[in-house]
Amino acid sequence: MPFLLHNGPILTGAGFQDDFAVVVDDARIAAVGPLAAIRETFPEAAGLDLNGDRLVPGYIDTQVNGGGGVLFNDAPTVETIARIGAAHRRFGTTGFLPTLISDDLSVIDRAIDAVEQAMSDGVPGVLGIHIEGPFLNVARKGIHDPAKFRVLNREAVRLLTRMKTGRTLITLAPEMTTPDMIAALVEGGAVVAAGHSDADYPTIRSALDAGVTGFTHLFNAMSPLKSRAPGVVGAALENTSAWCGIIVDGHHVDPVVLKLALRCRPADRFMLVTDAMPSVNAEGDHFYLQGRRISVRDGACLDERGVLAGSDLDMAAAVRNACDMLGLALPDAVMMASSAPAAFLGLDRDRGRIAPGYAADLVRLDQDLNAAETWIDGRALPSV
Repeated sequence: MPFLLHNGPILTGAGFQDDFAVVVDDARIAAVGPLAAIRETFPEAAGLDLNGDRLVPGYIDTQVNGGGGVLFNDAPTVETIARIGAAHRRFGTTGFLPTLISDDLSVIDRAIDAVEQAMSDGVPGVLGIHIEGPFLNVARKGIHDPAKFRVLNREAVRLLTRMKTGRTLITLAPEMTTPDMIAALVEGGAVVAAGHSDADYPTIRSALDAGVTGFTHLFNAMSPLKSRAPGVVGAALENTSAWCGIIVDGHHVDPVVLKLALRCRPADRFMLVTDAMPSVNAEGDHFYLQGRRISVRDGACLDERGVLAGSDLDMAAAVRNACDMLGLALPDAVMMASSAPAAFLGLDRDRGRIAPGYAADLVRLDQDLNAAETWIDGRALPSV
């Protein structure tokens, strides 16, 4: 039976609309418009009162290493993916890419199998996979294990592009490969982002020409902007078409730096990401990453040397932080969490908006911008 969401501001392409309603029929949004007209057109739809809460598009997180006490690298299985997805649903994440940090090709192979099976099984929210490494630069390794790094070759390209369902996002350091290899990944259907890179400006320009369309966690683990060396950051800020993932947790990047970045390029080419670790929606003050103890302190995940190891961030908090730390209006913050990542993944005709025909991926935000209720493909699902 279709149902009707009403009595709360609804975020459409024209901003928040009062006295509007959304009709959900099966997994899709059937209609959006003034409440009176919607009721007349869909008299059979059961009403669901939002009680003044806002309704926004579901959040899409392209970088989710873990959650609910589990890490994708530790066990690249359907069960792990389902647990991560359930852990993040309570924070408004309706679509995500389980993210595998640098590991052996055999682990990547198993991870791809697991994501394909998860999508076939209908695990809620899974949109594909993010393979972050191992084709990275040791000079910008961050928390990644350099012992896992390797050169991108044709065999690896075949592996990375073999998944035919969902989206495959690959983060690599362009200087560690060639434009031809990047083009081969893109031709194979992959979305390619630059990250963990010490490349100079010309190298990044060549990579963009070859098909790179994103930058993984802007400012973190990449060559910085200098007066005579623009580096990865300078190339990213100059570019106006690629998408930049940003981690707005107050630990990865100073808010002032992010404010400056937002003045340099279109707002809809930024997307909020969490880079979340197992600590999200889990108890305990530590976890282990490839044998290293990672402590969770004041919202930051740190190894014994004080190196950031992903984050303890969720998408609801990322949206709140974008408003509070960066001064963004809520519609803009939500856009960076929904329609921008959808466009980056090439899913913007299906997800990321509240509009007729789109997937019914929705979040009900309370007055504190917490996710009070979440729907994925029209289904309200429990979170853990």
